[in-house]
Amino acid sequence: MAVTIKDVAKKAGVSISTVSRVINNSKPVSLEVRKKVLEAINDLGYKPNEVARSLVTRRSKLIGVIVTDIGNSYIAEMVRGIEEVGRMYSYDIILSSSYGNKDTEKRFAQLLLSKQVEGIILISEEKDNEVIEEMIDKKVPFIYLNRYYLSDRITSVSIDYKLASYDMTKYVLELGHKNIVYITYDNNEEYSIEKYKLDGYNKAIKEEDGVGFVLRSDGYKIQDGYKIGQNVLDFIKEKSVSAVFCCHDELAIGLMSYFYDNNIRIPKDISICGFGDLKIASIYRPRLTTIREPYYDIGAVAIRRIIKVINNEKVDNENIYLPTQIMKRESCEKVK
Repeated sequence: MAVTIKDVAKKAGVSISTVSRVINNSKPVSLEVRKKVLEAINDLGYKPNEVARSLVTRRSKLIGVIVTDIGNSYIAEMVRGIEEVGRMYSYDIILSSSYGNKDTEKRFAQLLLSKQVEGIILISEEKDNEVIEEMIDKKVPFIYLNRYYLSDRITSVSIDYKLASYDMTKYVLELGHKNIVYITYDNNEEYSIEKYKLDGYNKAIKEEDGVGFVLRSDGYKIQDGYKIGQNVLDFIKEKSVSAVFCCHDELAIGLMSYFYDNNIRIPKDISICGFGDLKIASIYRPRLTTIREPYYDIGAVAIRRIIKVINNEKVDNENIYLPTQIMKRESCEKVK
């Protein structure tokens, strides 16, 4: 039979309310009495009922995390940051995968709230205006993380996409490449992060007197990069392009695969760089030159901000931007 708070009180020779005060640290208790209660808890192996305890304290010490798909390597890195930093502050997470379904996201949000989570982090790849509005109405501490779209309604943790794209373009220009094509996706969509990346690319091209070209892909997955391979190859030959900057690593990997299948040597015939530094970027050969997005740190900072809000600590209402790094690898080389 499970040990109850009544058993602890009887062994320690105190009232049930005194044991409750010690467990919840709610009211002052003398050191002598506290010692007796803690010894009784240890001797009996008593484990507080966390559900009942949360009803009294209104502190579940739980953070809800809704993700598109935990199978995505960058999302797994974010979740790792959330979980590890959460544990440092004695918080656990409840994780749910929506697989990009907005109705599922809303349903999970309601489920998490019913579990009395103290905050919610949504990691998505879609535009989630409806879910965001619902979270704002619920007035629960909430962070929105998305590497494809931004929201002007809610605070996020991300990077300066314009600056990162600018830095990468300048790096490629400094390698001696003058004709550079940028492959984008969704840059005309409202709140699309592609707008900022494209701005950074154009700024660097203009400052360094480069020649810029922009091609559009139908998507941002590996198969989309492979699909546009022939169009890119034709364009490269027509415009004497020596470097390709892809808006996502997945596009770059797909394009590199197409080039490999068609005997185009990287970087001898064409230099290619990406954006994101997914795990595959450093596994594929040649290894992909890319912008490293600090996924673990994004998750870690997101939950730290949630905990600050929960504890009524002072926080800024502005977005948090973390630094990036250019990963200089073998897919780009100097012009000879």
